[in-house]
Amino acid sequence: MKQVIFQDKKIFYRAQGKGKPVVLTHGFAEDSNIWNYQLEKLSEKFYVIVPDLPGSGRSEMLEGNIRIEDYAEVIKAIIDAEVTGKEKDKGVRNLFTLIGHSMGGYITLAFAEKYPELLNAIGLFHSTAYADDDVKKEARRKGIEFIKNKGAYAFIKSTTPNLFSEKTKKENPQLVEELIDLSKNFSPEALIQYYEAMIQRPDRTSVLKSFQQPVLFIIGKQDIAVPLQISLEQCHLPSVSHIHILKNSGHVGMWEEKSGATAFLLNFLATTC
Repeated sequence: MKQVIFQDKKIFYRAQGKGKPVVLTHGFAEDSNIWNYQLEKLSEKFYVIVPDLPGSGRSEMLEGNIRIEDYAEVIKAIIDAEVTGKEKDKGVRNLFTLIGHSMGGYITLAFAEKYPELLNAIGLFHSTAYADDDVKKEARRKGIEFIKNKGAYAFIKSTTPNLFSEKTKKENPQLVEELIDLSKNFSPEALIQYYEAMIQRPDRTSVLKSFQQPVLFIIGKQDIAVPLQISLEQCHLPSVSHIHILKNSGHVGMWEEKSGATAFLLNFLATTC
């Protein structure tokens, strides 16, 4: 594990492989381990950077009223260490591809809004540029109250099964247990901070419209967190879109259909990096 300091907090990340740089950003109640299979496969051809966002994995939680934009600045600090600053004089790895899962997609869009010149492509993996509507905000607020009253682990156990398709839950129930186990050490404060940041985030469909480089959409057909129709509504907004639908996945396609999802990522990176 490597680390950078951001707002006096230690932020840990892994970096593996050689070639053009790719950053994989995890989502809510996850850490970098969600990408383990993709890290192994992608790093055969690319330089893959996988952070633990603040409050996840080994990374320390930020203080104060944190926004999605603050997490984007964490990515910028890592990029300054690994990409734009490290080999600037050689002109190597000065552009990178940023791909985010769920909340990581919100962070990806916030980064693309502020630093489009650093990117040669972005990817939304089960994510959306839309802001939360009132129903979604209320659901997150109820989640916050649940966490406050019953704790982070009880919340993880109750909500994680909903991230998977019915097919996965029936045929591979161990995947649900593995994700619950991966998330068992989250603090209530970190989960609440993520929820509050997501509630506050603005609509960023304008980023999809203005971004001049390719955009990848990986969509779970059985995803109830970011439904298929919501994803398809956004695919026409970028000037160049790459669209892949995982037919048997809910919200965790990097696990539910790991080979197919990774093949989509490799194909996209091969044509854009």
